[in-house]
Amino acid sequence: MASEHILLRHRDVAGLERLDVYLEHGGFAALRAAVTTKSPAEVIDLVKASGLRGRGGAGFPTGVKWSFLSPNVFPRYVVVNADESEPGTFKDREILERNPFQFLEGVAICAYAAQAASAYIYCRGEFWDLAEGLERRIAELKERRLLGANLFGSDFSLEIFVHLGAGAYICGEETALLESLEGKLGQPRLRPPFPAAKGLYARPTVVNNVETLTNLPPIVERGAEWYRSIGTKDSPGTKVFSLSGHVARPGNYELPLGTTFRSLIFDHGGGVPGGRTIKAILPAGASAPMLRATDEVLDTPMDYESLPKAGSMLGSASIIVMDESVDVAWVALKTTRFFKHESCGKCTPCREGTYWMLQALERLHNEGAPGQVDLLVAVARGIEGKCLCPLGEFSIMPVTSGVDRFRPDFSAHEANGR
Repeated sequence: MASEHILLRHRDVAGLERLDVYLEHGGFAALRAAVTTKSPAEVIDLVKASGLRGRGGAGFPTGVKWSFLSPNVFPRYVVVNADESEPGTFKDREILERNPFQFLEGVAICAYAAQAASAYIYCRGEFWDLAEGLERRIAELKERRLLGANLFGSDFSLEIFVHLGAGAYICGEETALLESLEGKLGQPRLRPPFPAAKGLYARPTVVNNVETLTNLPPIVERGAEWYRSIGTKDSPGTKVFSLSGHVARPGNYELPLGTTFRSLIFDHGGGVPGGRTIKAILPAGASAPMLRATDEVLDTPMDYESLPKAGSMLGSASIIVMDESVDVAWVALKTTRFFKHESCGKCTPCREGTYWMLQALERLHNEGAPGQVDLLVAVARGIEGKCLCPLGEFSIMPVTSGVDRFRPDFSAHEANGR
C-alpha cells in the first residue's frame, strides 16, 4: 500500500470530516498559499508539472485542461462531476463522506486557477445525504471566512453551490451534466465547442471529477516533484481503486498508479473466496473491455498507459473480479440491460443499438438460436464509432470483448438457450 494516504487521509486521521480537525492537520494552508503567493497561471503551471491526470475516467492531464479556457472571457465557472454512477465505482462517495474539506479546498484551488467566482458540485440523485452534508460544510467554511468574499485578504472571492441530479448515468458525461445543471434534459451536446470555450451558460468552464480535485491541496502544499515521486512516469500519484466482485475484502484501496491487478486482488483484497480461480476482470466497471485473468493480465500495471496495451482501459478504476462460476454471456446481458435503460435516446445508433443488443441477448438466453451470437456482434459493430458520446461505445464493450475472449459461454446459450 502507499506509505501514506493522500486522498483517503481520514483513515489515518480520526475525525477528519470535522472542520476543526482538518484545520489542525494543515487544512486550507494550500489554498491560502495559492491565493496569497501564486498567480492563477502559476497554479496551472504547478498542476501541469505535477502530471496530475483526470480521475473521472479519461485520464486527461488536468493542468492542460485548465489551460484551454478561452482567454479574457468572463465569467468562468468550475463544475465538479460528483455524478458517480459507473457500476462498481464508490471512491468519490467515501471522499465526500469522510474527507470533504480536502475536496472543498481542492475545488477552491481549481476555481482560483480558473479565475472563477462560482463553483457548482453536481451530485448524483442518490447522493441526497451527501449533498446535504456538503451544504452544511460549505456554510461552516463561510462562517470561518474560508469561503466567500476576498479570501485571505485577496481580490479572490468564491461561492460554492451544490446541485442534485435525478439519478441519470448519462449525466456523468460532462456536457450532459452541464445541460442538466442548466435545467434542461440531460443529453450530450455536440462538440465543438468544448466546455473550456462554451460550457455552463455558454461561458468558459472547467469540469473535473471529485477525486481529481482532492489531489490539489497536497500538490500545492508539497510540490510537483513530490507528487511525481509516486506512481509511474506518465501516470503520477495514487489512485483510489474500487474493488468488488468475487474478492474476500472488497472496498476502496488507495495505491500508487502502476500497482498490478495481482497485488490489488491478492495482497490487498485477500484473493478469491473458496479457493476458486479468477476467470475475468472488468477494470473500469461496465465501460471497458473485460479481460481474461491470465498471468500476464494479473501482472499488468494499473495505469493509463499499460491497460490499453493489455486490451482495456483504466477508466475510473472500478475493478470487478469474476471467478470461474460466472457466465460471461450473463454479464453481457446485465450490462446491456443497464446501458439500454440509461441511454438518453438522443442519437439513433445508441438508442436503437442498445435495444437490439438486449433483444438478441434475451433471445440467446431464453431460446437459443443458431447465428444469434454473430447477429449480436453485428449489432454492436453498428453502434461502434457512430455515437454522440461515449455511452454508446461503452455499451458494446462487454459484448464485443466477451464474445471475443469468452466465446464458449455465448455458444453454449446459442445451442441450448438457458
